[in-house]
Amino acid sequence: MEVSNNSAKDILSLIKQNAEALHPTTKGNIDIDEIRIEAGALYKAAQYVAQKAYGCVIVVVDTTTYESAGNQLYTHLVTAGVNANVTMIIPNRTGDVLADEASVIQLLLDVQKASARLVIAVGGGTLHDITRYCAYTASIPFISVPTAPSVDGFNSKGAPIITRGVKVTIPAIGPDAIFADLDVLVQAPPTLIAAGFGDMLGKYTSLFDWSFGAQIADEPYLLASAEITQRALARCVHQVDQIAKRDVEGIYTLMTSLIESGLAMLLFGQSHPASGSEHHLSHYWEMAYIRQGKRQLLHGAKVGVACIEISKLYHRLAAEGPQRWVYTPHIRDHWSTITKQIMRIPDAQKLGELLKQVGGPITIEQLGVDPQLLERSLNEGHLVRPSRYTLLRAYNELNLAHRIT
Repeated sequence: MEVSNNSAKDILSLIKQNAEALHPTTKGNIDIDEIRIEAGALYKAAQYVAQKAYGCVIVVVDTTTYESAGNQLYTHLVTAGVNANVTMIIPNRTGDVLADEASVIQLLLDVQKASARLVIAVGGGTLHDITRYCAYTASIPFISVPTAPSVDGFNSKGAPIITRGVKVTIPAIGPDAIFADLDVLVQAPPTLIAAGFGDMLGKYTSLFDWSFGAQIADEPYLLASAEITQRALARCVHQVDQIAKRDVEGIYTLMTSLIESGLAMLLFGQSHPASGSEHHLSHYWEMAYIRQGKRQLLHGAKVGVACIEISKLYHRLAAEGPQRWVYTPHIRDHWSTITKQIMRIPDAQKLGELLKQVGGPITIEQLGVDPQLLERSLNEGHLVRPSRYTLLRAYNELNLAHRIT
């Protein structure tokens, strides 16, 4: 399948047409009905819901997203004759809205009380995770209404849910449709736009780790998903100026790229194309903050800084040569190829320049992560996803073997 500079809607069409040939196990799983990334998409969302005649629906928001889009969507729904309710997810004691047990139960109770037949996530990644898991549990569909181009998980089928302070990705469902209103997106806070760009930059290391795991540990790999992700990343980097200025064209490109990254994950059936060791560090930091009762950091901001730290480590390993892996022949014998792939990851300076251009943090100090936590995460972050074979995991397993001997 050829993937050109198309919109996410065109990519969706291409994937649906080629899904069985590309990846037979995904047949029937690419079931998003519609994607709209345009001005006025909130109105189109209400019309879509009215035409589908779902019955009672719940609009899921927090205090911020209610003001930016939820209230407007609710008004459009009621005007269209839809029986709509609003659930405003309650933040925890530090003021964070988390995809945890309390939030899930809150929404599930509202779904049961209203006998809702559809839930609509209006917000970012956390609200989508809460909504998609509740929809899955209640056996009802959900619709995605992003309010900022901040993450690539809007169309994911996995829900990272925090249970007893540990983040676990649980099977859930993807949205029936995505309505991303450019009038809303261009008004998103600059920090959220920078976070979305940081989430996209993380694909440099996630794509490397996926290729590494396929070469060294025979992990499954799908070239079409890798190409979709790579080209979405390249478009974001090419349009960094427009994204930094919050031009409509730049925000459209960022939002489209984030959704295409999600489509690549849907096509493959797992998160490998978009989540590698940089995400493992981010999740490690998130769980540490939960245990310490600290306010959470933006996911994409963490991923951007983590990508820089992983780039530093991987470039250092490439410069050292194959000597480290002398007793690890399955890596040593592939080291020349691995080194070439590492060199395709921009170095820390280049990544930092890109993130700085959009106003995102580029160091752990700017992010708010202390050096001790960084060091622990570089030693233990791979344990967050023990089933994934990344270069970070190989590096730490080798270090552990040396300490034991």
